[in-house]
Order: sequence, then structure tokens, then C-alpha cells
Amino acid sequence: MIADFDIDAFVRGTLAEDMGEGGDRTSAAVIPADAVLTAVMDTRDAVTVAGLPLAAAFFRALDADCVIEMLARDGNKAAAGTALMRITGNARALLTAERSALNTVQHLTGIATLTRQYVEAIAGTKAILLDTRKTLPGLRLLEKYATRMGGATNHRMRLDDGVMIKDNHIAVAGGVEPAVRAAKAAGLRNVVVEVDSIDQIAPALAAGADRLLLDNMPPSLLRAALKIIGGRVPTEASGGVNLQTIRAIAETGVTYISVGRITQSAPAADIGLDFG
Repeated sequence: MIADFDIDAFVRGTLAEDMGEGGDRTSAAVIPADAVLTAVMDTRDAVTVAGLPLAAAFFRALDADCVIEMLARDGNKAAAGTALMRITGNARALLTAERSALNTVQHLTGIATLTRQYVEAIAGTKAILLDTRKTLPGLRLLEKYATRMGGATNHRMRLDDGVMIKDNHIAVAGGVEPAVRAAKAAGLRNVVVEVDSIDQIAPALAAGADRLLLDNMPPSLLRAALKIIGGRVPTEASGGVNLQTIRAIAETGVTYISVGRITQSAPAADIGLDFG
């Protein structure tokens, strides 16, 4: 489901964190060992769904024989009140796995839902929404999976997954041109260069930049920058992007718009598990 992500290890580690050494003492004391029940996971918000297969993995980790019926798929839009999953199995196991499963689905669905709002805000333009590396440590692959479910395209996954020369690199290297030339001399390809002023565009292009990240530029300045670039390289707008500003940014004609908010600031979706 998620390339390079060890779901089993994630599930084991998350359950171990929640259960501790003593396990679910409440369920063990209150629920008969052989009790069986059915639960329905539903959303109280209008959402774009993400994380259901992970939730299923939590329940199956504690009850391999539980029966799970998927009522929605990751990437689907679901209205408030929609049932997403039905589970039947050992009551103790389902109650013990409940919080871990819900935390994961709530978080990832929240990201996918916010991402979808940004995608819909630029519908009809040619701009492509990108996520960023502004993710929670250890959850990057999951969070970037959620942005894909919301309709975004993944930016680089790791520092070794692409080359991006940013303002601090430029400052230490002594300027845009020497920074880019050093990257090219090292044999690096697809070099993305962050520029925060019009004056940096010409030296970046002269040194061989393959893509320009136009940082914190309002639409008027973006248009001026794009005129200078003249379509020679793809462009990316970043900084100061929110749901109120993204449409105007997209309409300038930039190739990409990267938004850290979709992972960094997405609220959890209101999703619950009702037993009965």
C-alpha cells in the first residue's frame, strides 16, 4: 500500500506504546474473554478518507480472525455520517486496538481532507500542488501518502531524494551562482534553487539551475519573475500559501505550488468507532 513503509512494524510499535507491559487492564477486567461484538467506524465530518487499511491492520494484529468490511476506500470523499468500516471480532481485541486505529485514521484523513481543499482551490489552473518535508518525525511516509489521497503530488521524500539549494546553502556558499555551480560540478541533476528576489534569477539560470523555487513572492512579483524566466525551467511558488491566497498564486502560471500547511497544520478528522 505504501512503498518502503513497514506497516507491521508500525502497528507493533504503536500498540506496544499504547498497551505498555500490562496490556489493556480495563478490557481484561470488564469484558468476557470470549465476547464478540460488531463495531462501525464512521465520520462525523465531511472528509477525504485516508488510513483505513492501517486501521484494519491494527484490529487484525490483535484478532487475526476478525471480519472487516470496508465501506469506503482511501481517497474517497465521504459526507458527515458516512460509515467507513465494519468490524466483527473479539471484543477485548477490538477495544484494545480502537485508539491506535482511530488516531491513525483521524490524522491521515485530516491531512487528506485539507489537501483536497487546496487541490480544489486551484482546479482549472495548470498548477500542481506539492507537499513538503514539514512532517512529524517517523510519520513522513504516512503523511505523504495522505497528501496523495487528497490529490497532491509528493515533493522529495528525503534529503537524498533530490537536490534543493535553499537560502542558508546560498549564504554559506557565497551566493546563488557559486552554490549552483558547485552542485553541478558534483554531478547533481535536477537542481532546484530557491530564490527570494528577482536579482537572483539570472545568476541561478546562468549557473545551470533546473528549477526555480520562488519563495514568498506575492502574485505581482511572481508574474514579473515568470516573465524573466520565460519558460526556460519549471517554477515552484512557496511561502505565504493558504486557502485564501493559493488561487491567485496558481493563476500567475507557476508550474508547482508547495504547501507545508497540508501536513504541518491539518486538524484531525472527527472519526469514531461505535460498538453495538
